[in-house]
Amino acid sequence: MTPAEQSLKAAEICRLAPVVPVLVIDDLAQARSLAEALVAGGLPALEVTLRTPAALDAIRMMSEVAGGRVGAGTLMTPADVKAAKAAGATFGVSPGVTERILDACAEYDLPLLPGAATATEIMVLLEMGYTVQKFFPAEQSGGAAFLKSIGSPIPQVKFCPTGGIGLKNARDYLSLSNILCVGGSWVAPKETVARGDWAEVTRLAAEAAALR
Repeated sequence: MTPAEQSLKAAEICRLAPVVPVLVIDDLAQARSLAEALVAGGLPALEVTLRTPAALDAIRMMSEVAGGRVGAGTLMTPADVKAAKAAGATFGVSPGVTERILDACAEYDLPLLPGAATATEIMVLLEMGYTVQKFFPAEQSGGAAFLKSIGSPIPQVKFCPTGGIGLKNARDYLSLSNILCVGGSWVAPKETVARGDWAEVTRLAAEAAALR
């Protein structure tokens, strides 16, 4: 899969909803119910970060939920890419990029949202053919103001910013022409998930889905 093809697939996923939940799954028993609650609230694209031992099994389980599109976040190595694809991930997200990560995503046909935080990184990825990128860490790297500024000289690139984004500032990003969606964890608070309050997760998801 070429970078251009990956970006087309990534754009399709980003346009499913204004928010992509960024999920850290500690307890596998909660994975299916969490996915069902988020999808029911109108957020079908789910990013499961590869930060816990349960992550890959969670991707397998959540991929079975009707209407969901599950991806793997925090891809750091080619082995991560291979394992994520085998687990059923339909897209990948990386905090930054290396040539080995890019090559692995091409080899395993995994659409990637490659991470970038500077104009140079954005231009390098664009030169390779990646027109849809993750902007991370968003708030710490200049936030919506930076993305608005970069949109003038580099309008070809669309972004999914992640990092420090919540309900209060999501619209600052979503109002920009070069933003397809935002990523955030606020729709699945750790305490809410821990007590299995799926109705509240669905409510938060619906609130996020209505942002645009």
